[in-house]
Parts: sequence; structure tokens; C-alpha cells
Amino acid sequence: MIKKLMLIIASLMLLHSSVNARALKHSTAKSFTAVVMHVTDGDTIWISTGRGTQAIDVRIQGIDAPESCQEYGQLATSALLQYVLHKTVSVTGKARDKYGRMVAKVTLNGEDVGAWLVEHGHAWSYHSRRSLGTYSQQEVSARLSRRGLWASDSPLEPKLFRKQTKCHKQALG
Repeated sequence: MIKKLMLIIASLMLLHSSVNARALKHSTAKSFTAVVMHVTDGDTIWISTGRGTQAIDVRIQGIDAPESCQEYGQLATSALLQYVLHKTVSVTGKARDKYGRMVAKVTLNGEDVGAWLVEHGHAWSYHSRRSLGTYSQQEVSARLSRRGLWASDSPLEPKLFRKQTKCHKQALG
């Protein structure tokens, strides 16, 4: 009887953590803290709330880092890895991208991780035709100081790089 009861309790706990992981995976407008478990590239991390949930992938909002197979891509990945890996971050989900990743603002000890990456020359401020992006001031500062990828004479914006090659799709698919 005790074994059956323990089995039922364990099953309920597993079901509860699975439901929580699914809810977190599909939620976008939620703010929470989590631990960075893995860094995929210069703008994507895997996080876990530490409550028995599975890790989920998060695309850092407002930036575009070089692809891992692109010049400076490995350095951008390494910078993000050293900055956030195994640390507790605050995450505010904003949307989902076409790969199903949560797009979120991520902060570490109150500092905006996207702003930090752009300021140190590890990423571009994600911009559109109408806007220079959230981190345009940080990008201008990094460019003028020739920090990070801006030390190169002709850094290639990731969205242009993606149009020219398919190496980044191997990492996603």
C-alpha cells in the first residue's frame, strides 16, 4: 500500500513538473527567474527555473549576434557563455520566434544582457527599416570604440550573412 501511494505521489509530481515545463515553454508574457544552463550562440540561451522543469531556449530580445559559423561568432558565443552561464537571470518573455524560441529581455543582476552584448561589440542592435533598434546607442558606442566585432574593417551583419550561407541552419535544424 505504501509503495502504491509513493508511486502515485511520484507520478503526480512528475505530471506537475511536466505541466509546468509545458506552460513555461509556451508562455511569453511571463517574468520569472531562471538559471542559464547552456549557451547555444551569441544570442540564444537555455534556461531552467530549477523546479523540475525542462530547460527552454530563449532568444535574447533586441539583438542579433554573429552566427556561430560566421567570423566573430565563436567569440560572441564565448562572451555570452562567460557572462551568464550557471547564473540566475531575470527573464521577461515578449514573443515567440519562427523556431519556437521564447524571445525575451534577459537581465543579470539588474543589467540588461542584450545591452551588455551590444555595448561590448558582441552583437548588433536588432533593427528594421523604421528603427535603429533598442540598443542603437550601445552599438554606436561600440562601433566608435572599435570594440569586439567592430575591430574588423567590415563586419557582416548576421541577417546578411544568413542570406549568403546555410551554415546557421545546420545548428538550428
